[in-house]
Amino acid sequence: METQLDGHNALLLSARGAHLRRDWAASHEAFVRASQAAPLGTDDLDALAAAAWRIGRCKESLRYSEQVFKQLSRSDPIAAAAKAVDVALAWLTRGDLNVGQGWMNRARRLLEVAPDSPTGGYLAYLDAYIATCVGDADALERQVETLREMSARLDSPAMASLCAVVEALAAIGEARMPDAFGHLDEAMLPVVAEELPIEWAGDVYCLVLHHCNRVADLPRMRAWTQSMERWCEDVASVVYGGVCEMHRLQLLTATEDYRLVEDRLFVASRKLQDVNLFAAAEGFYELGEIRRLRGDVDGAVAAFAQARLLGVDPQPGEALLQHSQGDSESAWTALQACLAWQDRVGRMRLLRPAVQVALDRGTLDEAEKLCRELESGAEAFGTPGFKAWAAHARGAVLVRRGDYGPALEVLQVALREYRTQQCRYETAQVYEYLATVHKALGDNEIAVADAATAQSIYTQLGLKVSTASAPVPAGLTRREIEILTGIASGATNRQVAEALFISDKTVGRHLANIFAKLGVSSRTAAVSWAYANNVVNHVGRPAE
Repeated sequence: METQLDGHNALLLSARGAHLRRDWAASHEAFVRASQAAPLGTDDLDALAAAAWRIGRCKESLRYSEQVFKQLSRSDPIAAAAKAVDVALAWLTRGDLNVGQGWMNRARRLLEVAPDSPTGGYLAYLDAYIATCVGDADALERQVETLREMSARLDSPAMASLCAVVEALAAIGEARMPDAFGHLDEAMLPVVAEELPIEWAGDVYCLVLHHCNRVADLPRMRAWTQSMERWCEDVASVVYGGVCEMHRLQLLTATEDYRLVEDRLFVASRKLQDVNLFAAAEGFYELGEIRRLRGDVDGAVAAFAQARLLGVDPQPGEALLQHSQGDSESAWTALQACLAWQDRVGRMRLLRPAVQVALDRGTLDEAEKLCRELESGAEAFGTPGFKAWAAHARGAVLVRRGDYGPALEVLQVALREYRTQQCRYETAQVYEYLATVHKALGDNEIAVADAATAQSIYTQLGLKVSTASAPVPAGLTRREIEILTGIASGATNRQVAEALFISDKTVGRHLANIFAKLGVSSRTAAVSWAYANNVVNHVGRPAE
């Protein structure tokens, strides 16, 4: 019996030592072996829960954490409340708001006997997160006030960090971006100094990166992703390493060959499904975008469906996929439905695609209205991405109207902002528009150079996209020109579908759109129009 006890104690010493070294795998293994010989004390069981989480065994970690809570609730209500908040964070991270809020209510009830406990600050932070999820600005402001008071009273670096994050969320909602970024940068100081518990520090990193991406500030997102990479190396957490990898791949989609990023993004997103549902959903959305741009319709549909299953509406990508397949009405309806429930920041990401779909549908008044909202938002928020999108959309509207002089000026603004962001695909799109503008203004040599630049970027990204520099009458899209060219050559719908790797049904939808735009009712009339307007074998506008 004594020998068995000695072995148990040796395992505990080994597990505790590994935990201090942040060797989570060794700590987990030793604690599990020790628990098989005798029940673990509360502190050791808590350490086992932490080690399990950090090596990606999240469900197992939650089981241990719930056991810790039960033990603490019998002897130390304040410590039990702190553990309940930790469990709530874990459930919210995994994407289950209902269970997470249930644990938050347990913590709230236990804290009634000690309202000044620092745990109340962590709870207020989670309440603020819930408020942002449901779009409750008043509730968010209440949590800002709570955390300000607690931060001032407790003089705690952790409270100061959490307070700064919540103040940043409120500032973003009010388009006070200098304040928001100031708060975010301030929030990261205690994180970098390791003055927050690992799981809470990881959550702060995730929120900061998510909102940098949400407001389209990729330079700031790159800087904090690099910081998170270094932090992940220090804490050796598989969970947050996976989230960091997803964000790193998000950034690589702006600059690298899509073929090199696609498989890595799929693997990273799949691994995150049991860890962080929202990060996994973001990854699947990015995967859908890559596949959409590469022409993999079935793959894009599958990735967007997985993003939706994990809780993220895959817009505008899914609508743009429908649009590329000739179903512009469904695309328009989907974008309008999504715009209806988004907050101001969320609408920004949808507006430029909506402008493009409106232009392709020939509804110039709608395009102008959406473009003005985008410009207003870009002026209010002032981030490089929003400014690029607004200039890009305005350039598209001006090109469609034939206002080439003003279009040239505003497209050069878009080009500059996209370069700041290092967004290569969007840069290529702008070069296509510039080619159209320069050709219309008689600068043929510059137009040819612009088109060649666009083509070079597409090739480097692994895309097979033909570019051209002449404006297309009637607002036909690139795909519609390809369909019309095929029909003009005498091909059947099936032959065109096979050549373009799309379905017969999609060809039919495109033809219906072509007929509507040209005001004709037959293939013969459409082909005659194409020859008369010199658009056969000509690929027109930048694809979305």
